[in-house]
Amino acid sequence: MRKTLLLLCFFLSLFIYSNAQNQQFIKGRVIDTASTSILSGTSVSILRAKDSTLVKFTRALDNGTFEMNNIPKGKYILLVSYPKYADFVDHFTLDSIKPSIDYGKINLTGMAKILADVIIKGNRAAIKIKGDTTEFDPKAYNIEPNSKVEDLIRQFPGIQIDKDGKITAQGQANVKVLVDGEEFFGDDPTLVTKNIRADMVDKVQLYDKKSDQATFTGIDDGEKTKTLNIKLKEDKKNGYFGKVTGSYGTDDFYQGQAMFNKFWGKKKFSAYGIAGNTGQVGLGWQDSDKYGSNNMQVSDDGGIYFYSGGGDDLDSYSGQYNGRGIPIARSGGMHFDSKWNGDKESLNTNYKVGSMSVRGTSNTINQNNLSSGVINSNSDQNFDNDMFRQKLDATYEVKLDSTLTLKVNVDGTLKNSTTITNNITTSTRGDNTPLNKSSQSINNNADDQQFNINVLFTKRLKKKGRTLSLNLSQSASKNKTNGYLNTSNDYYNLTGTAIDSSRVVNQYKVNDITNNVFKSNLAYTEPLSPTLTVIVNYGLNIIGGKSDRKSFNKSGTGNYDVLDTDFSNDYELNQIVNQGGAIFNYKKGKTIINFGSKISGVNFKQADLYHNKTYNRSFINYMPQASYQYRFSQQKSFRLNYNGNTNQPSLDQLQPIRVNTNPLNEILGNADLRPSFRSNLNASYNSYKVLTNESIWVSANYGFTANPIISDVVTNLGGASKSRFVNLTDRMTTNFNMYANYGQKIKGIDLNAGIYGSVNGSNSYNYITTPPSNLRELNKTENYNYSGGLNISKYKEKKYNFWVSFGPSYNVSKASVQKTGNSSGWGWNGNASTTVQLPGKFEISTDGSYQFNGKTQTFDENFERFIWNASLTKKFFKGENLKVSISGNDLLNQNVGFSRSAYNGNISQNSYTTIQRYFMFNVTWDFNKMGGGVKK
Repeated sequence: MRKTLLLLCFFLSLFIYSNAQNQQFIKGRVIDTASTSILSGTSVSILRAKDSTLVKFTRALDNGTFEMNNIPKGKYILLVSYPKYADFVDHFTLDSIKPSIDYGKINLTGMAKILADVIIKGNRAAIKIKGDTTEFDPKAYNIEPNSKVEDLIRQFPGIQIDKDGKITAQGQANVKVLVDGEEFFGDDPTLVTKNIRADMVDKVQLYDKKSDQATFTGIDDGEKTKTLNIKLKEDKKNGYFGKVTGSYGTDDFYQGQAMFNKFWGKKKFSAYGIAGNTGQVGLGWQDSDKYGSNNMQVSDDGGIYFYSGGGDDLDSYSGQYNGRGIPIARSGGMHFDSKWNGDKESLNTNYKVGSMSVRGTSNTINQNNLSSGVINSNSDQNFDNDMFRQKLDATYEVKLDSTLTLKVNVDGTLKNSTTITNNITTSTRGDNTPLNKSSQSINNNADDQQFNINVLFTKRLKKKGRTLSLNLSQSASKNKTNGYLNTSNDYYNLTGTAIDSSRVVNQYKVNDITNNVFKSNLAYTEPLSPTLTVIVNYGLNIIGGKSDRKSFNKSGTGNYDVLDTDFSNDYELNQIVNQGGAIFNYKKGKTIINFGSKISGVNFKQADLYHNKTYNRSFINYMPQASYQYRFSQQKSFRLNYNGNTNQPSLDQLQPIRVNTNPLNEILGNADLRPSFRSNLNASYNSYKVLTNESIWVSANYGFTANPIISDVVTNLGGASKSRFVNLTDRMTTNFNMYANYGQKIKGIDLNAGIYGSVNGSNSYNYITTPPSNLRELNKTENYNYSGGLNISKYKEKKYNFWVSFGPSYNVSKASVQKTGNSSGWGWNGNASTTVQLPGKFEISTDGSYQFNGKTQTFDENFERFIWNASLTKKFFKGENLKVSISGNDLLNQNVGFSRSAYNGNISQNSYTTIQRYFMFNVTWDFNKMGGGVKK
């Protein structure tokens, strides 16, 4: 009997425990999204998702909170209702993995507001507005088998994606893409949008991501990035998925890509590989050298750095592909991120490796407008460049306690490049008589090493709004380059009938350049009142650099062992920068105002070790700033910004490193240069109504520089120039631009249509002195561009979609010293793409791009091209996860590399080798095993 009683108690306990395990709960708090007032008495219902029958019901307490227990496992709908407010509706699942849900604050929006800002599609809320965040529900949109994230977000109102995957959201480009709030390889959003499956997405959030500093302090510093956050479904965070693509075509064009992703819990691992010669170069690296693209460049804090490549006598290949030449790209990478210890610790790591080879030819026609006439030149170039690089980076963040956080970023890069370029240039006078001719050959090899570490401490103090943060960083870079420079220049006599003189350079060069930079910044925020806060900061930067450049001529033995002291130097650079400032932030209601300034003092010392000379300089940089923002509503705002900064002359301008790459253009220094001051005004207005899909985006910018530093060029009878830099005291250089876009959905035909327009321009100056008068004249160069157009798009589920954008442009380019030699003319641009679903799981896609540039006074020929691409695809299996296609690139064979530009009286037209017509056979396989199910 006792055994029977014990056994009965055991089974009863097991039943109670099992039943308890099957009971779940949810809770939350309801408030008004506009006034943040508590909505007590709000009705809260739980409906069964299958048939919408009522499962549980309650009302929010006086403090707005609610909680419902003993809910069986299953799929449900939460319905939160309050009079004169829009319902809050959310689908949720309770199971053993997720036995409870805490909704936190549930913001309800008044009906008057919701009519302007929210649309309802069917019986589901397609869009929810939560504060500054617009949240899209994928369940309310069309998700076809094996469609990717870009196919989903392309349907969202206010978001456009072009054929290359570039995203524009509510009129703003350069959109950042996150996965569950974390970077995913970081520097190429298409890795997310083109590879992650749409059926894995729980919600998509669109918002303006603030800087780390603004996020921590809660004070808007004006630094914002339009961001799409892809939130994955909980049951899609366990398993693996990926894609494999292989293509081969005519003229030996090929493209291959493979990607594998494994998600488990709060861990993600991804690996990819790309190889091809079709111009799809893979991930963007965005790890270009930290200190700019000039030999020496001034940073934001006033510091000056040595730099190698990009204009020196061994002009090394940057590793970028911009459509010039025929590329061969190979790249691969791995990503891993994880959170643990109750999300108090996180790690995000990436490793990338890749190579890029680019070969091709180019031709440049240039007109140099002088007071005495013009110099016309024609240059032909062939190039063969290679780059291999690899990069490792990691970010570790730990919450040491509820108020103290530590974040560490580390990255290192290794690069090796080979550069081979050959140029032949001929120049003539305005009457076509020969002036000079030159040839140049550069062959070099460069090795680069870079290392960066950044540490950020953030501490919240006892008083609300009072914070302290410390940022420390150390950067080190090293470049070693060696190679050969060969140039030959012939100068004709005044009649152009014979060569008057010649100059030949044949040298071996070795460059050894290093930079070491330590930076620190301590920031303290103090709330002065409920509406006014100040951020005070101080930073100490220590900068050191060394530039050892040697040029060797050939000796009688045939070896390069004779040092050329004119084109060799050994510089050491040391600087101490003290920077401080205060920024005030006023925030009340719908208004935000920021104003303040930063000031940096720079002590600069450069040692010329060859000549035992020292150059000392001390200067002050001012950086005032102010901004005003008024938010009419969550989707309508106006912003006005002002930024000013002192621009110190660079080392290139004060004491340039002498180079003999181009004897036709020698640059001299001017130690008497004074700083210039640049001011920039920016205004923007945006409005977006989800109900009508109406968006308005207007932005304008105007910049002007007082006491600008301009070039002063003296040209001799042979066409050779010597230039230096001087201050212009009675003129200001200016630039401006304005962009406007209006879009709306046309009811009845379900068509999205919009118009856009832009205007931009600049005025620049330079002094020109030319024979025979040798009169020094101030030349003003004006560049203006006007453009506008229309875009329309439509998406019809499982039938077709199309997108069209087209419009005219007019370009003005002229110089004051030679009014007859301008390059003003009309242009036209258009782009279109469409996809049509055919019976039998066939799909046809096509896109086209049209460009027209009219003839000008300088260039008497029109340029016109239409690039047309098309593909036919067959899908296989029930899940349509295998695709076979035939595609044609540039079917009309009109893709010709082309560009025009104008600056300081020089007007140029460049044409170059690029990828033209080819046909390809493509196979793509999508595989997926997520959430315990296999999709075939």
